[in-house]
Amino acid sequence: MITIHCLAYSRAIRLIWLMEDLGQPYDLVRYDRTDAFRAPQALRDVHPLGKSPVIEDGDLRLAESASCLRYLTRKFDDHTHTPDPGSAAFAQHEEMLDYVESSFAAACMRVLLPAMKGEEVAEKARDTLQMHLGYIAQSLPDHGLLFGDAATLADIQMSYLLANLAAGGFLAETPRVATYWNDLQKQPGYIAATNVAGPMAPDL
Repeated sequence: MITIHCLAYSRAIRLIWLMEDLGQPYDLVRYDRTDAFRAPQALRDVHPLGKSPVIEDGDLRLAESASCLRYLTRKFDDHTHTPDPGSAAFAQHEEMLDYVESSFAAACMRVLLPAMKGEEVAEKARDTLQMHLGYIAQSLPDHGLLFGDAATLADIQMSYLLANLAAGGFLAETPRVATYWNDLQKQPGYIAATNVAGPMAPDL
């Protein structure tokens, strides 16, 4: 059985969402954050960087959200969370899935980290974030999620950062992305995952 190591308010909720969608059993190991909002030593004992998520499947231990999401869909032979393989939409999906943590996350952290500390967010950081939010808005259809009405891996991957941006009030200037975030929260897997593991983002 898959074990998911889940730090509170972390990217691990993405994997719980997918497992709930798939209807697959899993063991959940929870970790509270320290007073400094860091991973506790117990999670560092699981992964040297204190990563969350980390999944275990027999002798395999795997971190990084996108890698874990892809692994789980292959393990359970799931074809419902990506467009048809070989299609242009599939290639675009894979790009968006990787974009979230390779590019978008850095822009988000430049506004979220000072906001969490009660510090002023630099104008350049706000501008960079708005550039990325504009890109996401342009990538979305007029209605629905990235590739239709049902959540794909890319949507699940996107959710964590949007949750934190929404908590900090950073989606107000991009109404299409704000609507997208509202639609993600209506997905059954999101509802199930947050019922199990709590919210994706703390109140900022």
